[in-house]
Amino acid sequence: MREATLKLIQDYYAAFNAGDMARFLDLLTDDVIHDINQGGREVGKEAFAAFMERMNGSYREELEDIEVMVNGDGSRAAAEFVVLGTYLKSDEGLPEARGQQYRLPAGAFFDIRDGKVARISNYYNLEDWIRQVSQAAA
Repeated sequence: MREATLKLIQDYYAAFNAGDMARFLDLLTDDVIHDINQGGREVGKEAFAAFMERMNGSYREELEDIEVMVNGDGSRAAAEFVVLGTYLKSDEGLPEARGQQYRLPAGAFFDIRDGKVARISNYYNLEDWIRQVSQAAA
């Protein structure tokens, strides 16, 4: 189970980095729980897809230095990584987008059910991101 979960999370991030949203979403349960960094909770693949569409319109991101950790029975996982991004389009309540680049350490926690991601909780330092995009020149 641990190896299957490790591969699932590696595939999840590979699909993200490739911009393959169909594959990315296929790795989720239909009732996936998404805990948004410093935000609310959304439930369901449709809500997650809408979130990703908005994110992909405002940000171009690639993850590097991805380290995945899996618990003993493969039911939970965590990942630590660095987000390399470009702020493309202003997001509501955030600084104006001018093509600023950012580099942001981040992490995520997962629950796994039936070989798919059943919960994803992402964490990063929003104040650090705001500082980076506020100071960056386009």
